[in-house]
Amino acid sequence: MNKPAPATHPGGLVGVMAFIGIVAALMQTLVIPLIGELPSLLDTTTSDASWVITATLLSGAVTTPVAGRLGDMYGKRRMMLMCTVPLILGSVVCALASSVLPMIAGRALQGLGMGMIPLGISALRDLLPPERLNSAIALMSSSMGIGGALGLPVAAIVAEHTSWRVLFWGAAALSMLIAVLLWAFVPATPASGARGRFDAIGALGLGVALVCLLLPISKGADWGWTSGATLGLFTAAALTFVVWGKWELRIRDPLVDLRANADRQVLLTNTASVVVGFAMYAQSLIIPQLLQLPEATGYGLGQSMLAMGLWMAPSGLMMMAVSPLGARLSSARGSRITLLTGCLVIALGYGSAVFLMGTTWGLILVTCICGSGIGLAYGAMPALIMSAVPLSATASANSVNALMRSVGTSISAAVVGVVLAQMSIQIDGYTVPTEVGFRTGLSIGCGAAFLAAAIALAISSAQGNQAVENPAVVKV
Repeated sequence: MNKPAPATHPGGLVGVMAFIGIVAALMQTLVIPLIGELPSLLDTTTSDASWVITATLLSGAVTTPVAGRLGDMYGKRRMMLMCTVPLILGSVVCALASSVLPMIAGRALQGLGMGMIPLGISALRDLLPPERLNSAIALMSSSMGIGGALGLPVAAIVAEHTSWRVLFWGAAALSMLIAVLLWAFVPATPASGARGRFDAIGALGLGVALVCLLLPISKGADWGWTSGATLGLFTAAALTFVVWGKWELRIRDPLVDLRANADRQVLLTNTASVVVGFAMYAQSLIIPQLLQLPEATGYGLGQSMLAMGLWMAPSGLMMMAVSPLGARLSSARGSRITLLTGCLVIALGYGSAVFLMGTTWGLILVTCICGSGIGLAYGAMPALIMSAVPLSATASANSVNALMRSVGTSISAAVVGVVLAQMSIQIDGYTVPTEVGFRTGLSIGCGAAFLAAAIALAISSAQGNQAVENPAVVKV
């Protein structure tokens, strides 16, 4: 007979997880409308103000795999509740900040809470019956698109009509609400079988390696790509990763099971995640600039920050709208086909930009097509990962997959930034990218989407069609 899943309120559970995804994405886009004003608000330089974004990226990247491993060892719900603590504290610190250092510290604390996303996706495997699993994973993955799309206009409206501090007080309130909802609707996850001691040395080594890798990617444009600091950090990252990898292979209870991550399906899915993250972020960097550049350029559309955010919002709604379709496709044909379809849809969106970038409605159609593809791909990747790893490693494996997407977005920001900076002109004393620069960036995004599709094809159909094992339903 079948034993029911331990989740007594599956609808409430899925709703809470989707809400977590929305709020996590809101945290990342919260400060974007403030970027131009931060130097004056915090009495600092533009270069130092950029650390408000970089700090969140770095702390989130370092913490995510650590939170995943701890979730496997001590329970995913427990770790998700713990992740709300730095979210709340960081939001309060930012709301009270009057200079740049407290703001950077607060944003770094907020980044520590980003591990909730892979933990939540992994918890769904433990708590839901098989027939609801694919749709729940797809919904939670796509909810991050909703948060990202809604974050811009909401933050712009709040910053324009009230104090910027209200943004962070609101973030603190949302974080406290997450803690309450987790306590009320998410039951404790079953024991996953992970044993052993926590790999503190591995966590420290991975943290150092990631900082050495992501910091020059984020700041290379300011420092110079051939500067001593940039090249030195890249070299340090490579050496640290080698030493860290040897350590992880030697010890009994590693932070990241490199042998499991070397499995063909896991390795190819993580590789695809880097490329999909690249493709996703390229259009989110290019299209807002096209919307906001003055019409006098001949290709800009002259929209305000608020209008741009509102025009971009439908793409996030499309991500959530396609999530049920992606779940059905995964159930019928396998998650590999869903990932492949999503990558091809993203490529179609970029390709359509060649003909549609001259009008506002055209660009919105481009973002909606890309958003649909991203929704399909982001829903498929966690399912592919979880069908290839044991229950005792689901949170850790999902955290590594989330980290790979973050690496892809960081590389995308650097590459697109270089392309637009190199292909720019002076207009009224301001440096703006040329139309050719934007088209080149969109072409690169299209190529990345096709590359991700090729990687998805390399996942064998037998592996990619495998159902996600769900121990919540036990045959007796």
